[in-house]
Order: sequence, then C-alpha cells, then structure tokens
Amino acid sequence: MVKILFVCHGNICRSPMAEFVMKQKVKKAKLEHQFEIASAATSTEEIWNGIGNPVYPPVKKLLAKNGINCDGKRARQMTKEDYSKYDLIIGMDNWNMRNMLRIVKSDPENKIRLLMDYTERPGEVADPWYSGDFEATWRDINEGCDGILKTLLE
Repeated sequence: MVKILFVCHGNICRSPMAEFVMKQKVKKAKLEHQFEIASAATSTEEIWNGIGNPVYPPVKKLLAKNGINCDGKRARQMTKEDYSKYDLIIGMDNWNMRNMLRIVKSDPENKIRLLMDYTERPGEVADPWYSGDFEATWRDINEGCDGILKTLLE
C-alpha cells in the first residue's frame, strides 16, 4: 500500500484539495485499495481547542462542482510520526517544505517533495487563500496528482 500525505500551511485549501483529487483519481483507476491518502497542515492556525476547521468553503464548492465530496474533513497538524507512517509527504510550496522538515527534523528517505516536481513545470502551487485563484490551484493540483500517479505506476 502506498501512503501519501499532502501538506500545506493550514490544511483547509491546497492540501485537502490534493487529498480528495488524488482519492478520486485512484478510485477512477480502480486502485483505491492500494492507497492511503490524507492531508495535514504545518501550522495550528486552523485548529482551535483541538478541533480543526473544515475545508475552506470555496474549495469545498470547487470540489463539489467536480463531483468530489470532502465532508467531514477537518484540519490537522502534521506530526513527526507522520514521517514513518507515510511513503510520500507532498508539500505545496517551499515554505511548507521548510516547515515540514522542521517538524520531522530530517528526511533521510527522501520522502518530502513538492507536488509540482511531478509535473513538467516544477515550482510551487499558489495559495488561493491569498491569490483568490482557486481554478489555477485546481489545475496545478490535478496536474501534480496525475504526475504522482503516473510515477508510482511506472
């Protein structure tokens, strides 16, 4: 089983979008029994009294428009233990990468990667929280998830 953790700053926009897009892609490929897919945050900004906020409404709406249900998803912070649990830990931007390494301390197995490194245009997934461009984030995440799946199936 391949275990993938998608990570962004707050776990309410990009990483849950990637989590649920990837879940949909492996389900369509009839491979869902071969994957465990989740998402987390590097910060605690979206976690109050131990309870994470739900997926940001514009992201939830975009996922629903594309036939993806994310009900029940709540923000959670990445932990050091996630490093041993997951095979791939995928960040959305360089700031996430720095914070992920801060949490896990080191990456001896080279598990921590940027999502867009699985595409022909490596770089960062823009944060729609600031840009407001959820469609661009949607395209990046779909392209990145396609790239991960292709890489894993080769």
